[in-house]
This record gives sequence, structure tokens and C-alpha cells, in this order.
Amino acid sequence: MLRIVFIIIGLLFSVSSFAQQESSMSLLDNRFRVDPTIKQITFVIYRAERSQPVVLVRPDGKKYYAWRHPDDVRWYQESSMDIISIDSPMPGPWQAVGKVTPKNNIKLISHLKLTTDEFPDRLFQGEEIKFTARLTSNDEPLVLRDFLDRVNLQVTFTKFIENEESLVKEARPIPKVMGVFADDGQGLDEYAGDGVFTVALPIEAEPGKYRVRITSGNGVFLRAHEQEVLVYPMPIQPTFIQSREEGQPHSLVISGEQGMIAPGSLAAHIDHYQDETLLETAQGSATEESLKVDLNFDYQGAIGNFRWLGKVFATDLASGRGLKFAIPLHTYSVLEEVNFEETRRLQEEEKRLQQERLEELRQIQIREEKRKKSMMIIIGGNVLAIILGLLIWFIRSKFKARKAAVPEMQLDMPKK
Repeated sequence: MLRIVFIIIGLLFSVSSFAQQESSMSLLDNRFRVDPTIKQITFVIYRAERSQPVVLVRPDGKKYYAWRHPDDVRWYQESSMDIISIDSPMPGPWQAVGKVTPKNNIKLISHLKLTTDEFPDRLFQGEEIKFTARLTSNDEPLVLRDFLDRVNLQVTFTKFIENEESLVKEARPIPKVMGVFADDGQGLDEYAGDGVFTVALPIEAEPGKYRVRITSGNGVFLRAHEQEVLVYPMPIQPTFIQSREEGQPHSLVISGEQGMIAPGSLAAHIDHYQDETLLETAQGSATEESLKVDLNFDYQGAIGNFRWLGKVFATDLASGRGLKFAIPLHTYSVLEEVNFEETRRLQEEEKRLQQERLEELRQIQIREEKRKKSMMIIIGGNVLAIILGLLIWFIRSKFKARKAAVPEMQLDMPKK
């Protein structure tokens, strides 16, 4: 009998704990009460598919709409759900007016809090860090999957400027998104739907001072976390040396910056490709007290385009923090061996042919000039002949006319 009592108490405690985590309520007429101690609350409201967003009614009768609400209200909507987050909600009875489904009804998330890892004192350009954020409700992990599936947290870096808020909007620096992550169990995220968001965050910012903000992609959090960070230049340098002799491998030397990287801590993993085919993987680490890793690409003999990329691991000398850098894509080409004597012969042959073509063009030009000169002489002679012919015709015509006029004058003369 005692065992049955303990079992019942345990079941009641489990149900109570589950209800506290989700703050799920089956509400009459879509009404719910907000406690005066609540400083921030989120409503997850399920409604009929493709129905209009609900109308949220405050205790004093004022209405909030998806398209019209004050700045302290954030409203995310889908075809069958509204997620509404309110800062400093009015205590008392609230109501959601709309086609709220009786199966799920409304779930309340109170005292919603976002906590995140602290960034290191200094970051390095090009490094990749594991970054974790956690969502809690009433200081318990938030495990409401419908809510978590719709919250994508994003990390933005904004160039630091003193008194940024005093500047006009156009003069403020533009935030750059460094990473977006979800509680989906993918990548570095260990478990889906446990309220813990983990991402491999690449530091793709130029060296300088930045303001880091962690916010939600759907607008539930406006500015949930903020921190100032310093980004230093990348402390490693890869140098690729392409072989020029047959049988000799290509080499890659990865160097760490003295004073930044702990000696002996460098290790590298590099993948070598031809087009999309993985040819080989080169791995290696620095010897004790060394700041260099020497790697070889043994694959040779092929002609074409090649590329390599990978990751380098090291330790920050100042803090002892483990570092991970992504080596971006590098490319190179291998061409056929050049026969210099044959190339010289072909160049001389091309030069000779070019000279012959120039001489041929010059002769053609000379012949064309002679032809034009002959044509001008012929045309000039013909014109001159025509002019002479016309002149002779004109003179003869005048002569004939004068000759015909003489007898007539003799006939008209009086006799003595």
C-alpha cells in the first residue's frame, strides 16, 4: 500500500514538473491570467490552419493585432500559429480572440531567458569556435519543441563606435551575421529540442573592436545578449611551394606567429583535390618548441587544375585556449612540360611567316597603287579626249557657220 502511495506521489510530481516546463494550459474561452511578478511572457497560440492571426485583448480591453501593436510586443506568425512575446505585460486576465484549436490551445512561457557563452578576451580572424546558447523558462530548460523549432538564434558582429545610439541610422555600422544556429541536433548541436543551441561559429571579421549581439531570427528576442570583443589578425600563415621537377612533391609550410601561438601546438589536416576528386589527405604536427608544420603532396604526374583546403589546430600562448582555423580554398595548375627549342623554332617560323605575309601585303598594296594610278591616267586621257573632241566640234561648227554666211553677204552687195 505504501509503495502505491509513493508511485502516485511520483506520478503527480512528474506531471507537475512537466507542466511547469512547458507552462501549458487548457484554457476556457481562450482566457488566461498573467501574474504581477512576470516581467516578460511569450504566448504560443495554436489556431486553425490558414486562419487569421488572433487578436490579443489586454485586461483593460486594449487590443493587439499582428499588424498593429506597441514596440514592446514582438509577433511571429505562421499559417496555424502565433508566437507573441510581451515585455512587462499588464497583470490580470488576458484573452486571445480567434480560431484557436481546442486540442493544443495556448501555451505560456514566462520568465523566458537567454544565456550564452562568454566570448574569449581575444578572438582571431579566421578561427572557428564552439558557441552555445541556452533558453530557459522559470530557470528550467525550455523544451517546448513547437517553439524551439521556430527560433533560430543569430550572432552578429557590428564595428564598435562610441555612442553609436546617438548617430543617425544611415551613419551607423551595418551588422554582419557570423552564424545562425538552431536547436536541431545537427552539426555541433548535441540534442534536438533540449533548449541548448550549439554552433561552430566562424570569425569572419576584419581585425578590430566589435559589438556582438545574439538575437532571434523570428524577432522574439530583439537584443538578448551583447558583448564587446577584440578580433586580432590570423596568427598562422600557410605557404604553398609548387614543385617544378618531376618526381618531387609539392610542399606546404604552415607557420605560427611567434608570441601568439604556443610552440609545438600546431597540427594540420589538409585535403588535396583534382577538380572534385579527393587525391590524398596530408596530416602533420609541429615538433616540440617548433612553430612550423611541413606537409607534402605526393600526388604528381597529372596535368590539370588542383585545389587544397583544410584545418589547422593550435593553442593560444597567452590563455592556453585551443584554436581551430579553417584554411580557405587554394588552387594551382600543372601544365605540360615546355620544349624550349621547339618553342623557339616555332616562334622563328611564325616570325618568318609573319614577315612573308607583311611582304605579300606590301606587294599587293604597291600593285593596287599602280592600278589606281593607271586608272587615273586612263580616266584623265578619256576626259581630255572628250574635251578636245568637243572643242574641235565647236570650232568646226563655228567655221561652217561663218563659211555659210559669206555667200549671202556677197549676194546682198550692190552692183557698180
